[in-house]
Amino acid sequence: MMFTDREDAARSLAARLAQYRGKNPLVLAVPRGAVPMARIIAEELDGEVDVVLVRKLGAPGNPEFAVGAIDESGWAYVAPHAAAAGAGAQYLEREKARQLAILRERRAQYTPVRPPLDPAGRIVIVVDDGLATGATMIAALHALRAKRPARLVCAVPVAPPDTVKRVREFADEMICLDAPEDFYAVGQYYARFPQVSDQEVIALLRAETGVAHHKA
Repeated sequence: MMFTDREDAARSLAARLAQYRGKNPLVLAVPRGAVPMARIIAEELDGEVDVVLVRKLGAPGNPEFAVGAIDESGWAYVAPHAAAAGAGAQYLEREKARQLAILRERRAQYTPVRPPLDPAGRIVIVVDDGLATGATMIAALHALRAKRPARLVCAVPVAPPDTVKRVREFADEMICLDAPEDFYAVGQYYARFPQVSDQEVIALLRAETGVAHHKA
């Protein structure tokens, strides 16, 4: 399955999530790429949008390859392949501290005027633009489960089959539109896959804060 862009993927996901329309779901994006997608899905389902902040733990010498992920509380998921990728205990502690500092900066940057929206007792839909190892999504789902949502849904356009199987254990429902056996990278399933900047994320969240205030 090929998506035109993130908007196309978001609308396809919203169609699969139609059962939650009108139930005020909380749609949480894993920044940055999923933030525009979460906004579209929230609009389609008449819900609210926010971010769930997690950071991948990068492999030594290859920071884009995730050997785990960490959430805002400091809890970390360490992938089974971490040791084979050269990520020993001391390296992981340094990487956790570095990424946790970035998470705190991001939270102050993204939602400076309000606390994160509370997922307790709500239908929570966690969105990303695709999964590779699934490490950051697992950290996100773990962090949210601790906050006692009524239902925890993972919704992504594409991921490899083994990742879908691994992530499914952490959610009440797993929606993945395509799980190709020959998966190489998320971007290969989009005709257009531009970077989303921090400035775009901040603008989207500020706009949503204004909408929520107006609704209230």
